[in-house]
Amino acid sequence: MGISDLSAIPVEFDERYMRLALRQARKGLGKTSPNPAVGAVLVRDGTILSTGWHQRAGGSHAEIEALSALPRPESAAGATLYVTLEPCSTIGRTPPCTDAIIAAKVGRVVIGAIDPNPKHQGRGLDKIRRAGITVSTGVLEEDAALLNVGFNKWITTGMPWIIAKVAQSLDGRITRPPGEPQWLSNKRSLRLVHYLRATVDAILVGAETVRRDNPRLTVRINTQRLQPWRVIVTRSGNLPANLRLLADEYRDRTLVYRETGWLDMFKDLGARGVTRLLVEGGGDILGQLRDLQSIDELWCFITPLLTGGDKPSFAGVGVESMMNASRLHRIRYKTLGDDLLATGHVLRSDP
Repeated sequence: MGISDLSAIPVEFDERYMRLALRQARKGLGKTSPNPAVGAVLVRDGTILSTGWHQRAGGSHAEIEALSALPRPESAAGATLYVTLEPCSTIGRTPPCTDAIIAAKVGRVVIGAIDPNPKHQGRGLDKIRRAGITVSTGVLEEDAALLNVGFNKWITTGMPWIIAKVAQSLDGRITRPPGEPQWLSNKRSLRLVHYLRATVDAILVGAETVRRDNPRLTVRINTQRLQPWRVIVTRSGNLPANLRLLADEYRDRTLVYRETGWLDMFKDLGARGVTRLLVEGGGDILGQLRDLQSIDELWCFITPLLTGGDKPSFAGVGVESMMNASRLHRIRYKTLGDDLLATGHVLRSDP
């Protein structure tokens, strides 16, 4: 297919290469904040010339990485660039990607999602079009937008996307006898939790969880991953002196919020560049956030046990009627050995 046919490429071809760009982009989750995770692929006549992804805030953007990876820079001329998010058109910590795309004489640019930043929205595409480059938009748009739900919320509200993670028994309890292991889930579920931790910018727990478990809240699947902030929420401020979170090698990555309102805390975390916040409990914390309708996404690990006890996975006040219950969409189920993982995004109810 020649350069003159670029605007007539079948949608299935565009989707194939956009999926590859999305796989590239996912490598950046947990590494690029407060920037979005972005991937790019350069293609000519069905041959992949190069790929790239945004690896860290302040570093080269995905489009520049893909252009720089070409064996010969001039081979970008007339090729198609697939990028998961609209290229930037303003000078920040790096020059505008639009200028590099135009200079490389790319023949066509295919976009997944438009930049949600009101200051930049659509401007990059206008600039590319004015340079005579063919532009296609909306290819796997929902997948591209979902990849950066944290950035999208942060750039428009200044607060992070909040993910609630809970591991519970079949009867909805997180009860564990004193002195026994802190995990109800199996090893496969625990590995997945560490993957999830690697995609966020901060992990939050309540003081009760800290006193009971003395957790590390570290990412242990890939040593190249950044250590997320560890956040402790406490009313009394009474924390044990032997806490790992306050004494280990990442102690400078631990924040303690005492008697701080949730909204103020979320804004402060947002000001620190936290776009994705993982809340790991306990049940009182999760219940408060559910009552406030602050949870955006749920990861619920269910293990085949009946424990009973007075430790529900979500406490709080509870709903006055089923009309006020938190409902999920984009629901997925995954079996992990004997465990079951249910994930979904929380639908916002009318005020």
